[in-house]
Amino acid sequence: MTNYVLKNAQIVNEGQIIASDLRIENGRIAKIAADINPAPGDVVVDLSGKHVFPGMIDDQVHFREPGLTHKATIASEARAAVAGGVTSFMEMPNTVPNALTQELLADKYAIAAAGSLANYSFFMGAGNDNLEEVLKTNPRDVCGIKIFMGSSTGNMLVDNTQTLEKLFSSCEMLIATHCEDEPTVRARTELFKEKYPEDAPAYIHPLVRNEEACYLSSSMAVDLAKKNNTRLHILHISTEEELALFETGKAVKDKKITAEVCVHHLWFDAAQYDTLGNQIKCNPAIKDARHKTALRKALVTGELDIIATDHAPHTWEEKSQGFWKAPSGLPLVQHPLLLMIDLAKEGHISLELIAEKTAHAVADCFQIEERGYIREGYWADLAIVDLHKPYTVSKENILYQCGWSPLEGHTLSASVEHTFVSGHLAYSQGSFDESRTGKRLLFNR
Repeated sequence: MTNYVLKNAQIVNEGQIIASDLRIENGRIAKIAADINPAPGDVVVDLSGKHVFPGMIDDQVHFREPGLTHKATIASEARAAVAGGVTSFMEMPNTVPNALTQELLADKYAIAAAGSLANYSFFMGAGNDNLEEVLKTNPRDVCGIKIFMGSSTGNMLVDNTQTLEKLFSSCEMLIATHCEDEPTVRARTELFKEKYPEDAPAYIHPLVRNEEACYLSSSMAVDLAKKNNTRLHILHISTEEELALFETGKAVKDKKITAEVCVHHLWFDAAQYDTLGNQIKCNPAIKDARHKTALRKALVTGELDIIATDHAPHTWEEKSQGFWKAPSGLPLVQHPLLLMIDLAKEGHISLELIAEKTAHAVADCFQIEERGYIREGYWADLAIVDLHKPYTVSKENILYQCGWSPLEGHTLSASVEHTFVSGHLAYSQGSFDESRTGKRLLFNR
């Protein structure tokens, strides 16, 4: 592998920003020091004026392969991720077929090993009748078990109370949940279909999938976890009410119950359904502005531990259907770091907290081996950002296979210049080097 010396960097890591050089050797961070002299053969990169973040670890994406490759592939979306400074991802099991057996899970790992530019892991899916398969999951090289406690894209709803009890009591691995109360969502869907039988405006989405649906399901998951001493991670928290379920004042590694928030719930609010319509239709729904305000504050106070994307691409044709037919989900994995940097410039979050919530805390939450921090001996997963180089999202620079983004036309205040994945310079100023693929994530469990 090529070895590098990164000169004159501003390293954002472990609660501080330090001016330093950094040497990458054999894929790992070999040295961090004020002035590093290159060894023969080292490639020197001058990062004057640039900030180096630990590469984002996105703990929730939907890359659609196998089975839905008209929407996306692991290779296409991993490229987009790397261009956005996301160096590792954890992908969800609601592909086609659903990843409900160890064999189907292994198939996804094989696809990623052959073509993912980013590091990767895949959740094992839990269904109403596959407990035996779930319990075979290897905690060393699989990120966790995913339970859909509310129906979303795909048919993986776990609504059998006895099954949920068994999963929470039997599973020693981290359980990640999608929490929306299905009876509430179904009842409100019928209510609004009576009012809008043919088509409906997109702004009803947070009224159908409302605050009550989220809180009922999240509180049930928390109760099950406390009863069984389960390691629970609740995905995409979207309401102010749910924040009361989570602890503050504790490090992530000391929590049994943790929470994730997604960039779209921090960035958009219900007022934007009027202009963006189905483009921001997702589950759980983007809700009114009071929730966005509360979620932003909870990143600072500590109820929310992790920032992710829930990247979920659909074709433009699918999204252009009427509200009742248009699928939920939006593509975001190319832009999360830049969105968070804009929030930092607005005073909602610090650069140091971005590094914590997108990398450090994810590594601690999932017990990822030797990643998530800029430390000597760790893998060199790095996102190098120019905070002063604006970047306008357009069809010409969108890398998602679906070819669209709800951010089109928006100018972000910063740009990702380079991305190192396991020490490989995978992306540099608009160009990719795909001569090496990413690595399978390992876990200290």
